Amino acid sequence: MSIRIGILGYGNLGRGVECAIRQNPDMELAAVFTRRNPADVEILTKTAKVLKVDEALEWKDKLDVMILCGGSATDLPVQTPEYAKYFNVVDSFDTHARIPEHFAQVDAAAKEGGKVAVISVGWDPGMFSLNRMYANAILPEGKDYTFWGRGVSQGHSDAVRRIEGVKDAKQYTIPVESALAAVRAGENPDLTTRQKHTRDCFVVLEEGADAAKVEQEIKTMPNYFADYDTTVHFISEEELKREHSGIPHGGFVLRSGRTGWEREHSHLIEYSLKLDSNPEFTASVIVAYARAAFRLAQEGQTGCKTVFDIAPAYLSAKSGEELRASML
Repeated sequence: MSIRIGILGYGNLGRGVECAIRQNPDMELAAVFTRRNPADVEILTKTAKVLKVDEALEWKDKLDVMILCGGSATDLPVQTPEYAKYFNVVDSFDTHARIPEHFAQVDAAAKEGGKVAVISVGWDPGMFSLNRMYANAILPEGKDYTFWGRGVSQGHSDAVRRIEGVKDAKQYTIPVESALAAVRAGENPDLTTRQKHTRDCFVVLEEGADAAKVEQEIKTMPNYFADYDTTVHFISEEELKREHSGIPHGGFVLRSGRTGWEREHSHLIEYSLKLDSNPEFTASVIVAYARAAFRLAQEGQTGCKTVFDIAPAYLSAKSGEELRASML
């Protein structure tokens, strides 16, 4: 039996989920729900329906898992608790500081509806979170380091595009190589925000815009650029489309620790990702956790889960016997 999947929201992440479902033979995309006019939304899966968001509840008995592909700022804080009452759901909520609050709201809703909800699924939070947790459990005496990039930060790019005089922009987060090298060498440095990452902005100006004013506004923007060494490059619209059309990303999670009676031996755990497409990789992680949500629901579990709560075997299409024979 195929796991019947619904997608709520058909942007970059929703399209990535659709592609990931195609690579998992035990799943099928049943429906896409959109805030746009369904007639204007062309999907790749010819057997799936495209429907308005307000038709979603009519499908509560026709779907095994609903994957929520909205944004973390305004969509998911509302959508996940609401849909968790009616569907097993998975989301990619990535506002780290608000995860405990989001978890509590979703947990109450999922338990009310007798459903399973898995939140904050992706690569960070998600795969990076798991690797931080494993490393902390293995090396209780040590230091954690997370570096992001080189990659496009969609949130920071959007912040630049909102500046008056900016027509379009892409922003790249770049690890500082000397800082990364110091961690890998076991030096356990204390690093400030500025010492860990730099930011590169590629900006297309509106005609007549003041480049110096735009650059100053970018570099002094609180919470985004003020705490970083930021370089602003003004380029043409054609160059932006030609050289910066992709959405790559990635990064590193490291933990440096010591073992032994006198703590005489040092160790370094490192996990890295190099992603051609941030949304497509995120979508692939989400789809694996959709399988887990379905299996947990089949067992009668309810409530909210994170990647910390779900055993790895639940993610795989392989049976326990196959996993023990081929991967253990």
